Amino acid sequence: MQRQIELKNWLQKVYPQASFELAFAAADADFRRYFRAIFSDGHTVICMDAPPEKMSIEPYLKVQQIFNMVNVPQVLHVNREQGFIVLNDLGNTTFLTAMQHEQTEAAHKVLLLEAIDELIILQQNSRPDVLPEYNREVMLREINLFPEWFVAKELGKPLNFKQRQLWDQTVATLLPPLLAQPQVYVHRDFIVRNLMLAEGRPGVLDFQDALYGPISYDLVSLLRDAFIEWEEEFVLDLVVRYWEKARAAGLPVPEQFDDFYRWFEWMGVQRHLKVAGIFARLYYRDGKDKYRPEIPRFLNYLRRASRRYIDLAPLYALLVDLVGDEELETGYTF
Repeated sequence: MQRQIELKNWLQKVYPQASFELAFAAADADFRRYFRAIFSDGHTVICMDAPPEKMSIEPYLKVQQIFNMVNVPQVLHVNREQGFIVLNDLGNTTFLTAMQHEQTEAAHKVLLLEAIDELIILQQNSRPDVLPEYNREVMLREINLFPEWFVAKELGKPLNFKQRQLWDQTVATLLPPLLAQPQVYVHRDFIVRNLMLAEGRPGVLDFQDALYGPISYDLVSLLRDAFIEWEEEFVLDLVVRYWEKARAAGLPVPEQFDDFYRWFEWMGVQRHLKVAGIFARLYYRDGKDKYRPEIPRFLNYLRRASRRYIDLAPLYALLVDLVGDEELETGYTF
């Protein structure tokens, strides 16, 4: 509440001639919260509250400038000392909300193709040495969240010797091909919860953790989502459409679709391991239970992918040993 009071006091200085009300708009998995300032004339802006003792707003401000080729929120006012940013309002309907309202594959495909078009624009404008590299150290740190938080905390016991051997084999097999993929700007959370139904073009949110890394990463984020899931054939069709559009745009994807689909699936394994660990950490360390029920979806993704590739057999064996080989029940599926 104190932060909200401080935000309101600052806004009154920024807009001294205007009256407004503050309404809660959204919260992120980290410490950021968003409020909508509603002015007496009906105009609205979005206010980010990022407590400076918890996090810096500088990465957000930096990437906002780099990603200006897509429809990111425009920065109107900044208070670096207090960790407040005023942004233009891209509305209150995410792609996920729209999809839950219109529950047909046809409607979902329209939105996902719009998202893919924006992703290709972002990737076309990528340049090296602008964002930090999504390197082996980062990937390894991310996937180690799986044994550290999902296995040790969610399942209640750390990997035994045999399981650790399977894990080490998985890491040694998985990471080199991912690091060999061509690199582009990677949003890192290009999901339907972070895309907005906005006027003209989709709004793109939550980009502050962007890196320069594997070209297939953001497509995996989009099509292997945490909160909504599509049938395999539907996803395959959209991966084909992305691949065709990417080739036409001159992006560095393989000439053969089968090769690109392998990139997509293997990149997915890295992301799914990371997210399962993050969602467990959010529950056990941070007391946030919103994400924990979605972990089974990622276990299903992982089992399906690791079953398909002989090189990933150690991972499949590990997953079966940890959680069995039966599909786990999840939420929204189409």
